Amino acid sequence: MEKIQKIIKKISNIDHSFTQKAQERLDSLTKPQGSLGKLEDIAKLIVGITQNLTPSLKHKVIFTLAADHGVAASGVSAFPQEVTAQMVYNFISEGAGINVLAKHVGAKVVVVDVGVAQELKLKNEKLKIKKIGYGTKNMSKEPAMSREQAIKSIETGIELFEETFFSTGIDIVGTGEMGIANTTSASAITSVITGEKVTIVTGKGTGITEKGLQIKIEVIEKAIHLNQPNKSDAIDVLSKVGGFEIGGLSGIILAAAARGVPVVIDGFISGAAALLAYTIEPKVKDYMIAAHCSAEKGHKIILKYIGLKPLLDLNLRLGEGTGAALAMTIIESGVKILNEMATFTAANVTEKKI
Repeated sequence: MEKIQKIIKKISNIDHSFTQKAQERLDSLTKPQGSLGKLEDIAKLIVGITQNLTPSLKHKVIFTLAADHGVAASGVSAFPQEVTAQMVYNFISEGAGINVLAKHVGAKVVVVDVGVAQELKLKNEKLKIKKIGYGTKNMSKEPAMSREQAIKSIETGIELFEETFFSTGIDIVGTGEMGIANTTSASAITSVITGEKVTIVTGKGTGITEKGLQIKIEVIEKAIHLNQPNKSDAIDVLSKVGGFEIGGLSGIILAAAARGVPVVIDGFISGAAALLAYTIEPKVKDYMIAAHCSAEKGHKIILKYIGLKPLLDLNLRLGEGTGAALAMTIIESGVKILNEMATFTAANVTEKKI
């Protein structure tokens, strides 16, 4: 816990004197005040997070963490478990959705094996191996992982962020994941922490049938009843019903907040990671930007609970960090408006009279 406690101590409240100065700059630009709506809000938020009145988002990084879930054996997913490893190979070959969209926005994708159930037979500089275990255990029969593994997964996320931050730099970070059956874990985490019923927060994930959805709900309810996770202890919740990649993303979120880096939260799984990070340290809320509202119904409940408003609503449910990549284009647009648009004085344009 030492590494986690150390990073938490570095997370401070946003200095709103910076957002006020950003507002003054925005109000001086050649447009009616507030006419660019959320773009202006985003620009102010980025200034507040970075404490830089002319922020740059040159170094965009999306972490895509991969791990397997033992609960897949209970028939909660439309796809077999081996797809997790196969998709990691696809990420490395740059054939996945996240590769296409990250390239489009100029973001670097960092692919990490934190718990794939098999040994990946690939030596590639594009893949980081930080394996905590070969998949979690079946949470409907026993805790998904030990408390020590839960702590290790969060610490691994912190390490991943800091390795990249200090080597190549990170101006903005996005969260992404891959793991068959991870919507089952995300639903369980969401139900436990928010207090909503499993039936309310659980969706069809990869596209299971109505019968499959009922099985999924029953499995989650059984896992929660059996393991009795403590909603006020994020590490306990993670260990009982979570996943290695979810814990890793929580660590990335905490580390980003500690370093004053805006973190763009992708969909439902990333939202569950954000929920854990928020439970550990509520101040991280001000450093998080919700990229979009997932088609998974539990995601709306997460965003409402934390108090985040999504930038986009495109009916996405792929994960990988795809929504985060798309949102980065909007976030960067807001920053460029702040930095590059002319003021009334500079452009010799008459300001409003009343």
